Amino acid sequence: MASTTSTFDPAHAAALPGPEWLRARRTAAAEQAESLELPTTEEEVWRYSRVDDLDLDAYAPASSSDLSAADAPVPRLLSDVAGTIVVVDGRIVRIELDPRWAERGVTLGPVADRPDGVDLLGAVPGEVDRLTALHDAFSVDPVALVVPDGVTVAQPFLVVDHVATAGAATFPRLVVRLGADAEATVVDHHTGDDVDALVVPIVELVVGPSSRLHYLNLQDRGPRTWQIASQRSRVEGQATLVAAQAALGGGYARTRADCRLAGRGATGNLLAVYYGDDDQTMDFRTFQDHAAPDTTSNLLFKGAVAGRSRSVYTGLIRVRPEGRGTNAFQTNRTIKLSDDAWAESVPNLEIENNDVHCSHASAVGPIDEEQRFYLESRGVPPSVAERLIVTGFFDEVLDQYPAPEAVASIRAGVASRLDRLDR
Repeated sequence: MASTTSTFDPAHAAALPGPEWLRARRTAAAEQAESLELPTTEEEVWRYSRVDDLDLDAYAPASSSDLSAADAPVPRLLSDVAGTIVVVDGRIVRIELDPRWAERGVTLGPVADRPDGVDLLGAVPGEVDRLTALHDAFSVDPVALVVPDGVTVAQPFLVVDHVATAGAATFPRLVVRLGADAEATVVDHHTGDDVDALVVPIVELVVGPSSRLHYLNLQDRGPRTWQIASQRSRVEGQATLVAAQAALGGGYARTRADCRLAGRGATGNLLAVYYGDDDQTMDFRTFQDHAAPDTTSNLLFKGAVAGRSRSVYTGLIRVRPEGRGTNAFQTNRTIKLSDDAWAESVPNLEIENNDVHCSHASAVGPIDEEQRFYLESRGVPPSVAERLIVTGFFDEVLDQYPAPEAVASIRAGVASRLDRLDR
């Protein structure tokens, strides 16, 4: 189990292990954090959130872990992997890479051990606030997966990030970089014990020219955990990114996804399913940024809220002046499964070029009564009818996910939550 430090001050950041460039980066970020305020709901990008309830003083950076590699949790999501890396309370405890891919130049491990590590962190710029500055200051073991030019990796990579310590604040970071004409699949599984903890993950996805990256994040943190995540991606010319999420866990679970289509002909497909229960809040903010000609993005987020849970979605399609020929679509739909559940959906467009095809759509409502009646009139019990409608509702998204083996776990997680509706 990890212990925690007492403060978030620069001295503690500077004392963390690593090469000189990383320690200097941490110290500068810690000093910057002291001058910044926590986000508030007065900011549009945090509107409807619960960030005003966050008590940062209740947490402290995890300073050590005595979990051995043998004790580290490795979910049985995939039967055949190209590599596995396990992080517990922000520290790497296990790394495995198939020698076949290592021989072809694929690397998986700590950013701190790389000669180009200083160039990897922050390769995709993101928002700056106190939480992201604290991340840069206290991220202990940033992880990098790099696939060189021309390499297609047949098996998926599995990244497991686990939170085990009550009161801990952890700041995991994953950088995935594909060279030109490369291909890889990454399953990033966020797990955790039932502990009151704060997790601020950042994922950076760099997709080189004509490359194909398939990324799936399965978030199943403990029910008392605060997760405030950022997913930043840059897609170069003629490259394709599929970035999928499944949000099932956490007390407050937020992801901000910034997808920048930076090269001509780039494609970014953003997918998510989410299910809230009890008092959970699922919070998504997305930015589809078309910064080059002839780019395409397609966003499809679907969720369900039960009990007293809440969901928030706000999204922006931005087409810059140079984004001629953009095709961009954004859809969010949420089903309310109880009268006490609540959902907010706010899509937006900001278009600075006339030669585009863009659309957005959102809907929040209960299960369609006509669908329910159709099933019940054919002898399907009400509880089974509701389950069939919700699982069918999610199938449109899940059928597009990478790593079908891992998708089976998502379906099982949704099914177990639907079972609670019958009790």
